[in-house]
Amino acid sequence: MTLLRLDGVSVRFGERAVVDRVDLEVAEHETVCVLGPSGSGKSTLLRVVAGLQPVSAGRVSLGGADQAGVPAHRRGVGLMFQDHQLFPHRDVGGNVAFGLRMKGAGRGSYEARVAELLELVGLPGAQRRAVASLSGGEQQRVALARALAPSPRLLMLDEPLGQLDRGLRERLVVELQGLFSRLGTTVLAVTHDQGEAFALADRVVVMRDGRVAQTGTPLEVWQRPASEFVARFLGFENVVPAVVSGGAAGTPWGKVLVPAGSPQGEQRLLIRPAGVVLAAAGLRCEVVSRTFRGTHVALLLRPAAGPVLEAECELAGAPAAGDRVAVSFSPGEVVVLPGGTPAT
Repeated sequence: MTLLRLDGVSVRFGERAVVDRVDLEVAEHETVCVLGPSGSGKSTLLRVVAGLQPVSAGRVSLGGADQAGVPAHRRGVGLMFQDHQLFPHRDVGGNVAFGLRMKGAGRGSYEARVAELLELVGLPGAQRRAVASLSGGEQQRVALARALAPSPRLLMLDEPLGQLDRGLRERLVVELQGLFSRLGTTVLAVTHDQGEAFALADRVVVMRDGRVAQTGTPLEVWQRPASEFVARFLGFENVVPAVVSGGAAGTPWGKVLVPAGSPQGEQRLLIRPAGVVLAAAGLRCEVVSRTFRGTHVALLLRPAAGPVLEAECELAGAPAAGDRVAVSFSPGEVVVLPGGTPAT
């Protein structure tokens, strides 16, 4: 069942459309991450759903009810900001209990709820701790507990892990995923971090210039970017013009086999780095650089013709900078991008 529905939602600041005719649905118990670069409209979209930003056009529905004119505090949604926005003059317990007190809950009822939530987010017994004594990760957990306290029908996260270091961010993503699954929470999050979105979400929405560029599961978006913009936003740089004929494409790197059913004619072609394979024979390249990535080595290759290529190889036997190698292309890692026009 659909919990949140946006129909043709637009937000304009003067002549500029920050959000432009966005349609979006979030099902109950689903986690959807809105992903995009700065200025793509993702945070404004979150504020629209929360009731903090009026729409210029379109409709927002929660549980089938139009939210036009419904103030933020009556929408039954929870919002966790990037900077936590904890109350420094309240202790941890006072912060978590804030939403419950605003709903008129008595101390006897909310103390048990606060203890339960702090246990849930991994801070048991922290009720009396001062906010100033908390680490960044602990503050993040308190902010999450506070957002969950009133049992919102929709939990919204604005760059939830953006201020944390990578190691802590990766741990918390896994914890959040498990927590939302156990609670059956419906979540709408925005982030610019694709790794965070792909790890957390059931479905990803990529935005560009206020519009939805692609929607799909993390696997669908990763394997089949809907445009060159999406491909490059995901970090893929091996994108070139191509002429597709039958099962092959003519490219600046030579002939490249493409998946069956690929669109024909002038297109744009993506070859993921995993599809650039070191071989005994093939396109001759010079290794410009190599970078250790933990599980593999990333290579930057300069072919005799065409733009530089990004490739991946195993740790054992990885070539060094300055070496000359040959590469072939794996058709399973080749994508003929819809649209066939360069990203701008």
